[in-house]
Amino acid sequence: MPRTDPRNRRPLALAAAAGSVVLLASGCGYLSGEGGGGGGGDASDVDCAPFEAWAEVEGTVSIYSSIRDEEAERMDRSWADFEACTGIDIQHEGSGEFEAQLPIRLEGGNAPDLALIPQPGLLQRVVDDGYAVPVADGVAANAEEGWGEDWLGYATFDGELYGTPYGANMKSMVWYSPAYFSENGYEVPQSWDEMTELSDTIAEDGTKPWCVGFESGDGTGWPGTDWIENALLRTAGTDVYNQWVSHEIPFDDPQVAEAFELAGGIVRNPDYVNGTFGDVESIAVTSFQEAGLPLLDGGCAMYLMGSFYSAQFEEGVTVAEDGDVYGFVLPPLEAGAEVPVMGGGEFAVPFADRPEVAAVHEYLSTPEYANSRASQGAWVSANQNMDPAVIEDPASQFAAEVLLSPDTVFHFDGSDAMPSSVGTNVFWNGMIDWVTGTSTEDVLETIESAWP
Repeated sequence: MPRTDPRNRRPLALAAAAGSVVLLASGCGYLSGEGGGGGGGDASDVDCAPFEAWAEVEGTVSIYSSIRDEEAERMDRSWADFEACTGIDIQHEGSGEFEAQLPIRLEGGNAPDLALIPQPGLLQRVVDDGYAVPVADGVAANAEEGWGEDWLGYATFDGELYGTPYGANMKSMVWYSPAYFSENGYEVPQSWDEMTELSDTIAEDGTKPWCVGFESGDGTGWPGTDWIENALLRTAGTDVYNQWVSHEIPFDDPQVAEAFELAGGIVRNPDYVNGTFGDVESIAVTSFQEAGLPLLDGGCAMYLMGSFYSAQFEEGVTVAEDGDVYGFVLPPLEAGAEVPVMGGGEFAVPFADRPEVAAVHEYLSTPEYANSRASQGAWVSANQNMDPAVIEDPASQFAAEVLLSPDTVFHFDGSDAMPSSVGTNVFWNGMIDWVTGTSTEDVLETIESAWP
């Protein structure tokens, strides 16, 4: 979710102006900790007019997701008025093992009523296996009004819609400290070579320029795929990227190997990583949640992570162009070239067709819900009818500016759009092998051999 020249007033990250930007999005909206359940509240001080359509619906609806901790609390608050004005109790459970546990639950007959699925590949799997049910008519109508074909295409199979987009994020963002850059005379880079030169300068000044963390519970490895996908978009472009995702070219195509080598010039460079955490191999055991925090005290200078990462900073940390942390878009190979941008998001997918499940899903697909959730902070929707004015934090404001632009083309990252047996299994694992010393050739061959 990010481009004017940072030397021209706003960093090439959270500002869209010079040149066109193609947003190629990437799921994996993983956050930290465990989630909680909802519960209907007192409607005496709530304006219930927006919820009249569902006022007579009753029941309990379970939602399962990878969203936890503060993000889960914000989500619970976002539907609290809906619960207070209806007879519906929403029970949310967030899990760090969501991707592995959802199929197990489905196979064991313990399906949630709704799941927020961040990978199109996993979404297709639960549809192909016969567990997901098509969305209700009211949900489908909301979806057609709120999102374009690029978004809805990921949840449409044989002409049936099986899910609606939920949150969205930008994952080509490089987080940095404006104060640290200013104090040391560093400038936001406009090309990959400039970024490499900046990294060399920072290393010579005695700081590891990059923090990197690939650990994420059962999802360990996904941050590494973001590096590869961003690199491939810059070295080979959108067409090759799409061919790679759909396996029209093999995973071990020479163009993919070139992207691995470009990313490896940073991620596997002992002079560049891993700020305050250790050597290159420490990346495998450094959690993505913790990895970017050394930006605040000069432990590292840059961190590639999604716009949702703003939720990891404690209260009191200012996310702004002149604040404690901010972001710039991972630059193209050459200054002035089109800037490919990746992002991600989740899809609300139903596994039951009871009236109360349809009611909750219908509400989640409205711009009014998007406004409610966005007003809680650190979140944005690609719903075209969402009101950007409700967004307060700069990272989400910037993401929304791009996501809601009619010129934006949104694609999920490769690991999330590939079959789940490859993208969220062997590819993720391969990134751990790669960062701990396995050759690029061997990693690529292993992943290619896993294609169904």
